[in-house]
Amino acid sequence: MIYMANEPLTQEMTKIDAVSLRQDWRAFLHMLVVLFKLRVVSLLLMAAVGGAFLGAAGWPGLGRLLLVLVTGGLAASGAASLNQYLERNKDGAMGRTHKRPLVNGDIPNPRWVLYAGTAMILIPVAATLPFNPALAFFLLLGAVIYVGIYTIWLKPRTLLNIVIGGAAGSAAVMTGGAAVDAWRDPAVIVLALLVFLWTPTHFWSLAILYRDDYVRADVPMLPARVSVQQASWWVLSHTLPTGLATLGLVLTPALGWLYFVPVALLTADLLRRNIRLIRQPTPRHAKSLFLASNIYLTAVLFFIFVDTLL
Repeated sequence: MIYMANEPLTQEMTKIDAVSLRQDWRAFLHMLVVLFKLRVVSLLLMAAVGGAFLGAAGWPGLGRLLLVLVTGGLAASGAASLNQYLERNKDGAMGRTHKRPLVNGDIPNPRWVLYAGTAMILIPVAATLPFNPALAFFLLLGAVIYVGIYTIWLKPRTLLNIVIGGAAGSAAVMTGGAAVDAWRDPAVIVLALLVFLWTPTHFWSLAILYRDDYVRADVPMLPARVSVQQASWWVLSHTLPTGLATLGLVLTPALGWLYFVPVALLTADLLRRNIRLIRQPTPRHAKSLFLASNIYLTAVLFFIFVDTLL
């Protein structure tokens, strides 16, 4: 009788423990997604895969794709965690970043991030160096640009920090080309240039939304130091050449009309949103341009995959 009386209580406690365990796992996974900037890393990996598809003029092979995804994912995630480690104090002053795990106390000992992030960069570099030095070089170059040149050197000092920092994304494309022994291919280089030019359009449109945050944190991000309309013109100075590089890729043998037609329409839409932001420099139009820039690069890479395969 005692057992029967306690059985419902035991079952209820088991359910509570299961729910608590699921919540703990979700919180842990969310912390990893934020710490390693996995949403950004996923776009970088798409760019790297795009470089592999262009370099191979088609399917690059499962083994080489896995090589790009594993090594590139580790190195990019490690660089992202080092970026957050170095900027944790300024992140606390910004509404967009004050809930990051190195700011809100989710990670009580931040120093392990320094060691783990460094290892995530150096291990894939050391592993690929003996059989593919070019891949190792571009993996390391992307991390050095993002952590050393952008985060440590340029971001606290110049309004044009993200212009040079965008080269980290270009290095991701080059890793894809290097994985298929085609990093010198003109198509791979043009795609790397496209990502380089696209980055300020993407980031400055976001920075317009959070310009007060950058002022409060004393970060010399361009939209925080000029008017929104001036910043919108600066964005256009990168949107235009981004569109030219995107359309210019059709001249490569691997791509044709299946790529050109949809990306031409997307390029026209991106320019339209940028011009609208210049005419009406409002947060709503800045957000619209930012979201469109995300879709734009994703779609360009998608149509590269499709057209090179077909």
